[in-house]
Amino acid sequence: MKKVIGLEKSINVLTTKRGINLDSNSKSISRFSQAIFGKEMTLLEYVNQILEKVKAEGDKGIHDLSLKIDGENLERITLDKTDLKKAYDYIPSSLRDALEFSASRISKFHERSIQGGWHDDLEGYGQRFVPVGSAAAYIPGGTAKYPSTVLMTAIPAKVSGVEDIAITCPMPNNHSNYSSVLAAAYIANVDHVYCLGGAQAIAALAYGTESVSKVDFICGPGNIYVTLAKKLVYGDVGIDGLYGPTETVVIADSSANPTLCAADLIAQAEHDPLARAVLITDDPRMAEAIQEEIDRRVPMIDRSVIAKESIENQGVICVVGNIDEAFTLSNAFAPEHVSLAIENPVEFISRITNAGMVFTGELSHEVLGDYGAGPSHVMPTAGTARFNSGLGTHSFLKIMPVVSIDSNNSHELGNAASLIAREEGLTGHAEAAEIRFELN
Repeated sequence: MKKVIGLEKSINVLTTKRGINLDSNSKSISRFSQAIFGKEMTLLEYVNQILEKVKAEGDKGIHDLSLKIDGENLERITLDKTDLKKAYDYIPSSLRDALEFSASRISKFHERSIQGGWHDDLEGYGQRFVPVGSAAAYIPGGTAKYPSTVLMTAIPAKVSGVEDIAITCPMPNNHSNYSSVLAAAYIANVDHVYCLGGAQAIAALAYGTESVSKVDFICGPGNIYVTLAKKLVYGDVGIDGLYGPTETVVIADSSANPTLCAADLIAQAEHDPLARAVLITDDPRMAEAIQEEIDRRVPMIDRSVIAKESIENQGVICVVGNIDEAFTLSNAFAPEHVSLAIENPVEFISRITNAGMVFTGELSHEVLGDYGAGPSHVMPTAGTARFNSGLGTHSFLKIMPVVSIDSNNSHELGNAASLIAREEGLTGHAEAAEIRFELN
């Protein structure tokens, strides 16, 4: 891991060139587009071409793209409830119990966080919280399968009151390796499952095809093609955010357990070569101890090649002057996850102002957040925690104000509206208020 000494230098290292470059114009993209569309394209042009093809051709466009991009003649776009139940029955009972346990905790958390409407009869105003009509979650595939992401996206949508919920996941024609994903969809009571991945899946959900129903809202993480596709279809459909590589900050003082800190950082690193594991400490000896533990443990895990690449290229150890500087640095970075491996961590929760999720103490480690602590693991990345929150029931709810002014408030409010409208030169507005004075 790269080691950086000092607050200012650490801020510069952590906040420079983060996230994913959605404007990439790499030769690899050009070569890829040449093979698919017969000409060189930028990343933007390539993804836009996929969107337009699906929008214009529907299922035919999906099948063509699946054959050209994935080399697979897609046999089925949709799976039904029978397929999900078969997968649920097929997986080991221990895994089934684990998924059910996690689903229960996720449901309870989001049931506690649901927002209720209100109305003040005296003032004549209030709010309704109205769920979107339909939502879909993108579930990544490829290097790993993620039944956890099914639970973390579909359950908050269900709790919020969304009536029609879909997931889409890049699955080969033989779905057996994705039985856990389908079982999770069964547990979460998902209405539709689509065997689609990439930008073409986002296009199908945004525009609709013969087999795929258009939705109101798309959520979930994905690769660069998925992320750019979400950005491009925004407006035709709502989205939760644009997610870059996952990231975790461990703030450790002299009381931390180096083995546990190392394990947490490695767990983050094995996600992806671009995943970012960051240690912030005010103790140089702790920095050395954790680095030694990382070096010792990385070769032991199955995804050691991925973790090693992430640790070497993206991992950072920041040594700062004191714990106050540690919080300053973490807030400047605004990471997806922050783990507090410090004395009395609960006392310091308020010091974290920019983070997707906070974990306090050795027992509240980030892996539990990934799999079933309760909150969704779909969290803001690349510094967007400065202004965005993780996926939750609020993500699927529209806030609809309601105004019900009675005669007691009408004249006073109308007079104020008239005066402000005339100041703005909107005499039609003013007269719409004033005419009610005459009628009443």
